[in-house]
Amino acid sequence: MISSLHGVVLHAASDQVVVEVGGVGFSVFVPVDVAHTATVGEQLRLHTSLIVREDALTLYGFADRAELEIFGLLISVTGVGPKSALGVLSHLTVDQIADAVTAEDDAPFRRVSGIGPKTAKLIVVQLAGKVHPSATSRMPTSSAAGDIVSQVAAALVGLGWSEKVATEAAAQTAEEATETESASVALLLRRTLALLGPAQGGPSRG
Repeated sequence: MISSLHGVVLHAASDQVVVEVGGVGFSVFVPVDVAHTATVGEQLRLHTSLIVREDALTLYGFADRAELEIFGLLISVTGVGPKSALGVLSHLTVDQIADAVTAEDDAPFRRVSGIGPKTAKLIVVQLAGKVHPSATSRMPTSSAAGDIVSQVAAALVGLGWSEKVATEAAAQTAEEATETESASVALLLRRTLALLGPAQGGPSRG
């Protein structure tokens, strides 16, 4: 079992990277945010799951153990294969998944390509009690600041980024922004777009 990889990125695409470890290049399917941040020539560490099929051995990689564990839970759900589970983790953070399951809300899963209404409901039902929001996600925040971040994330989704990438980028930018930027949707959106980079935008990346 290959449980992790640490090596140099040889290639990065929208949902896949090639990592060289000891002279061997491993092709790994990854969530879009990992693909966005992977840089050719730089080191990358992934927590991996090796899926064995009769006709293929396929590696799936994640930035942290929490995502790997959620991936394992998702593929245990009836009707959810590795590619669909990866799609969920490309669009939603671990906390967003946990929040949706806890709230018995299948709408976030229905927005993921390849996840139908029946499967979305099964995810909520079968993961109930198995995932829990982190303490950080339950911490109170300024309603005004939170609303601005939400609006920026919504705008990014409209421009083609996945909900996961949009939410994480907007939150990161808000933490680093000046007080003036944090109080303006337009200014925060402009700074977030600069962070993401124009070459990585568009529907094909989300």
